[in-house]
Amino acid sequence: MNDVQLMRRALSAAARAKGNTSPNPMVGALLTDEAGEIAVRHHERAGKPHAEAAVIEQAGTRARGATLFVTLEPCVHHGRTPPCVEAIIEAGIARVVVAAEDPDKRVAGQGIRLLRAAGIEVHVGLCEAQARDLNRAYYHQRLTGLPYVTLKMAQSLDGAVGARLGETCRLTGERAAMLVRSLRYDNDVVMIGVGTALADDPQLTVRPSRWRAVPYLRVVVDSHARLPLTSKLVTDVRQAKTLVACVEDAEADRRRALEDAGVGIVVCAQNERGGVDLLDLLRRLGRQGTLSVLCEGGPTLAGSLLQATCVDELQWLVAPVILGTASRAPVIAATSQLKTPLRVRGTRRLGDDMWISAVRGS
Repeated sequence: MNDVQLMRRALSAAARAKGNTSPNPMVGALLTDEAGEIAVRHHERAGKPHAEAAVIEQAGTRARGATLFVTLEPCVHHGRTPPCVEAIIEAGIARVVVAAEDPDKRVAGQGIRLLRAAGIEVHVGLCEAQARDLNRAYYHQRLTGLPYVTLKMAQSLDGAVGARLGETCRLTGERAAMLVRSLRYDNDVVMIGVGTALADDPQLTVRPSRWRAVPYLRVVVDSHARLPLTSKLVTDVRQAKTLVACVEDAEADRRRALEDAGVGIVVCAQNERGGVDLLDLLRRLGRQGTLSVLCEGGPTLAGSLLQATCVDELQWLVAPVILGTASRAPVIAATSQLKTPLRVRGTRRLGDDMWISAVRGS
């Protein structure tokens, strides 16, 4: 295998940990020498050994003089695990190939400089675009302080999400539902507005249940804490916790009743309409180490996120039906709030439905 193929092997290893490493990035590492591949490992979850330490331990004495391929710059700081740079130097590795620098200010090029200062040959930038894309949520959160927001929307051909304004209905088929459950698993937070919670009483869980090292959080944007105590988001706490984002004006009794039922409450700043300031909410989540948010709300929440320029990725599902009701909830109206261009990542048929994936940026 050449260097590109070996780095792709490391990237594939890193991707195995999707949904399990937050607030850490997904990292893969591979050791090789003239005789061939020695070992390949990945960072399994926060608190477990980093990929570099794991692959060095597996390789043992064969690490001396070997080449290390790693998908992200090795860390230099002490956290729940020791610095990887020290482990690499002590193992006697001769050459290190790094896909991308770490944006975390505690690292940010220092790992590469220390390795070179120790006499190790270091190459940076091989498969960098793929490495940054794999950890795009991590990069975004470390550089902006905000979690990476994916907006999922489903609509009919005539741009509706429900038969009547304020309602939703099941538009898309089972393959689209599988995609949504996969998106939930991949993200740290699943967010909806209280209107969707009242209309659908969703669970917002992954079914069938899949273990996740970092349990995801269900967030309801609910300015006045109207979420019923009988809703599944309150009563079903087996797989995920629920957080209600409200404003100071929300009745204290409502907030207290939700807290007594086990629901978390976060009081956010108000926007100009008296609702939850979404940017303030996202900042609070980012400070807690949240890397990614999946928004499954209706057009109102979607429009507010788009208007606040908080959407980084769109997952769009179009069902081959026409609802044809004048009072339908128009999805297209929400997209009119989009202030930045989109770049389509891919399109695909999911049964009878069409799936479109796009990211912000030219």
